[in-house]
Amino acid sequence: MVPNPGEGSTQTPYKIDVDQTLKASSALLKLLRNEVERLKQQSTKKDLLDTDNGDSKESENGGNDEPIWMVVTTKKHIVDKARLLPAKVKVPHSLNKSSDLRICVISTDPQRAFKDTMDDPLFPKNISSKITRVIGFSKLKARYRTFESRRQLLSEHDIFLADDRIIQRLPETLGKVFYHGTTKRPIPISVAPKKASDGSAGNTKSRKASNSAKEALVASPAIVAAEIERTIDAVPVSIKPGTNVAVRIGRANFNAKALSENVSAAAENIIERFVAKKWRNVKGIHIKGPNTMAVPVWLAPEMWTDVEDIGEREADLGEKEGKTRKATSTAKTGKRSKGETPTQSKKRRHSRGETEEGNREQAAARKAARQEQKAKVLVDAII
Repeated sequence: MVPNPGEGSTQTPYKIDVDQTLKASSALLKLLRNEVERLKQQSTKKDLLDTDNGDSKESENGGNDEPIWMVVTTKKHIVDKARLLPAKVKVPHSLNKSSDLRICVISTDPQRAFKDTMDDPLFPKNISSKITRVIGFSKLKARYRTFESRRQLLSEHDIFLADDRIIQRLPETLGKVFYHGTTKRPIPISVAPKKASDGSAGNTKSRKASNSAKEALVASPAIVAAEIERTIDAVPVSIKPGTNVAVRIGRANFNAKALSENVSAAAENIIERFVAKKWRNVKGIHIKGPNTMAVPVWLAPEMWTDVEDIGEREADLGEKEGKTRKATSTAKTGKRSKGETPTQSKKRRHSRGETEEGNREQAAARKAARQEQKAKVLVDAII
């Protein structure tokens, strides 16, 4: 029997289990490889240009580079309103290490300031080679007004970065072509020059340096390059109203250890930053491919956030059934209602005590059944 989350490598059930995460990652990668093999066997048409060497390489890398998603399910809503600005979560293994990565940067006006920073000899070549286009905000509004032009821009690049000074205006400018989904939403980057600290006011050189810093629109090449590198190495997280958060956490060509490390780091970060009541509000964590079942990584030991939630829900149901305020008050205080004999009052209190005890027993039974179900799910997912 698989131990509950927290036994072994962790000491509390409200923390991700490293061993279970590694087992779930291995199981999911195995599912993806089996899916690739199944599709190959079902295919009746073979490309004569394909070679055995290419097939073996594809099989060795897990079949392809399909994305792997981590889904965090909560007991209560995470936020009350939509966040159109994706947050950045740092992971140990980046998803964007390809040399063919195409990045589009949406900058403030004039765009020449950002291009001059990229052309500076101090700007790293390995990053500038991936930036295929820089668009100023005014040119973006003028050139990409139609639905077709925006779709073409979306298809030509893998990642969109935007200056955080104009990121709030992009949803209206780019529309639902970019913001209907969360895959290629522009990610904010902070490239504004840092404010210089006040030095000696009488020094002419310091005043000239301060004036040049005010005129600069973009930070130094080293700062901009470091910000871009941090952003593309992180994973974007878009929070929507609801109880589910899906994050691209890896690819099918990852190994199990790298995938499990990304899952652990991202889950801890997301829960600590965005989930109210932290782990107490988490119902489950799963990982899945585009067309695979969801493999459980962590499941909550209880259904509700607090034990009092069960009593609150039952009280709400009782009020909907037509219980009057007077009857509810009488039940809470234990006082006799008008016309009630002492014997009837005693029976009512005794019946109320039995009901509360029965509710506690039912809650304990539901919790035990869920623990057994969770252990069975974890075993079935690994086998």
